[in-house]
Amino acid sequence: MFSGVKPYENQNYSALKRACLRRKVLFEDPNFPATDDSLYYQGAPGPAVRWKRPKDICEDPRLFVDGISSHDLHQGQVGNCWFVAACSSLASREALWQKVIPDWKEQEWDPKKPDAYAGIFHFHFWRFGEWVDVVIDDRLPTVNNQLIYCHSSSRNEFWCALVEKAYAKLAGCYQALDGGNTADALVDFTGGVSEPIDLTEGGFAHDEAKRNELFERVLKVHSRGGLISASIKAVTAEDMEARLACGLVKGHAYAITDVRKVRLGHGLLTLFKSEKLDMIRLRNPWGEREWNGPWSDTSEEWQQVSKSEREKMGMTVQDDGEFWMTFKDLCQYFTDIIKCRLINTSYLSIHKTWEEARLHGAWTHHEDPHQNRSGGCINHKDTFFQNPQYIFDVKKPEDEVLICIQQRPKQSTRRGGKGENLAIGFDIYQVEENRQYRMHSLQHRAASSIYINSRSVFLRTEQPEGRYVIIPTTFEPGHTGEFLLRIFTDVPSSCRELRLDEPPRSCWSSLCGYPQQVTQVHVLAAAGLKESPSEPNSYVIIKCEGDKVRSAVQKGTSKPEYNVKGIFYRKKPGQSITIQIWNHRVLKDEFLGQVCLKADPDDLQALHTLRLQDRNNGQCSDLPGTIAVRVLSSASLRAV
Repeated sequence: MFSGVKPYENQNYSALKRACLRRKVLFEDPNFPATDDSLYYQGAPGPAVRWKRPKDICEDPRLFVDGISSHDLHQGQVGNCWFVAACSSLASREALWQKVIPDWKEQEWDPKKPDAYAGIFHFHFWRFGEWVDVVIDDRLPTVNNQLIYCHSSSRNEFWCALVEKAYAKLAGCYQALDGGNTADALVDFTGGVSEPIDLTEGGFAHDEAKRNELFERVLKVHSRGGLISASIKAVTAEDMEARLACGLVKGHAYAITDVRKVRLGHGLLTLFKSEKLDMIRLRNPWGEREWNGPWSDTSEEWQQVSKSEREKMGMTVQDDGEFWMTFKDLCQYFTDIIKCRLINTSYLSIHKTWEEARLHGAWTHHEDPHQNRSGGCINHKDTFFQNPQYIFDVKKPEDEVLICIQQRPKQSTRRGGKGENLAIGFDIYQVEENRQYRMHSLQHRAASSIYINSRSVFLRTEQPEGRYVIIPTTFEPGHTGEFLLRIFTDVPSSCRELRLDEPPRSCWSSLCGYPQQVTQVHVLAAAGLKESPSEPNSYVIIKCEGDKVRSAVQKGTSKPEYNVKGIFYRKKPGQSITIQIWNHRVLKDEFLGQVCLKADPDDLQALHTLRLQDRNNGQCSDLPGTIAVRVLSSASLRAV
């Protein structure tokens, strides 16, 4: 996941450090200078800020003091509790922070070798599909010799301030970190996929079954190394960072630092028979102000837990911003959870392995409708199909599909102003089993995401076997930008972009012919199939000019619902399309009947219920059963 790191802005850390050591100077980053432009993208500066190196702020500066911990971090003056919450989560995962902070032993100050220090650091972040190596100098903004942004509990510990500076450089300036999104930081630290969950809309506080299912999912993400945060929506400006009577703070991101089932009771009996409680540990980025309800640090509920169990949980009684609460209370008092799952693509893992398809795309505007790729959402029916389209296959009878679309992050700078996200989303359509060209008309919508002006949009959906088209869009037509599409399935999905609207013409078209007509055949169901000792295990084959589409086997029913579609570009419209039904058997499949369709564009009747026929040398004889078919034909190859 972390291989192939690319230098950000072509700054090579090793080469820059060597040059500074050779010249015996401390590094000064020309790309992120110690000026107001690196602090603000708009507005006048506040108090006089002085940029200082750690050695000028304290004696004996260190990257880490007594290791790295979620307790290290404290929020500064900028409203970036979301980033600090993400850092708190990161600090609890050694395998992850060692990737974000590479070569940390080499980067650490060495009092024995002061000449080896060059005032340069580098950090890794995942941005838009690739890992980038961000180089910074060690000059940090201060007022009255105090760090004004993210800082550590220990005055001489600087890892969090330096990580924040590198992240601010990516964003354009420190002010760009004000009011950001925890989900974005979690993804940038891991390369994972963030899934937002609306606890209020989902009704988890009052639905025990749904709550238990969600807890198991949260527990699984945590146990497999993922990062999680929680927050309480602030509806008004007055709500922002308003403290509730229960001690929690609105409009504020909390890191979830532990998830576990806690055993209640004392003594040996608890090993054999005891109640377990779903519990969550959270941390306030302020490093103080905690939950004061049930299971808070000094509450009497802790008497139900043995001393050994409390020690196992790392239970402490101090106002350090970290506290436990039941998952039921979390669902009642918090409004949102963000799960950032690490997508496991290793075949050597004992856990579920995902297959990832990753494609870069763009919404681009063009006056020619056939070349325009910025059609807006489904509300704009005239232009919707002008968006980029991607096809993928679900190859199991049913599969969980994870889909994430991310727009390219925008910087906020003095010159360019605030980088605003577009409102984006996507729709998923189940299409014909053999579709190879772009969609031009609506089909069954299998799923759709929300539309929101956030950097990324995520959807988790269960879909039956078949072929699907994803149409990522901006909300309004004409908006342009780049995006990254990521699709995760259990088996490879063969995901690719559909670029062509119709079969291409070639030098052979005049000799071999070119399609005159397009026909979509949708076989819905059959009824009254031939009786046999057991109910048939039937399937359908649609044939047209050498092309075939076959349905899945419908087991043990004489009234199968096939719901299978095929699309055919016909060079010989006079030839019939044949639909056959077969009974799947161990040794040899049994023919149950067929129908032949002319599929004439002039036929205004779309839905046909047809009697099955035998296939005896062109002499039609009826067989038991009927088949329901929907047919659409057009002389315009861009009609379907």
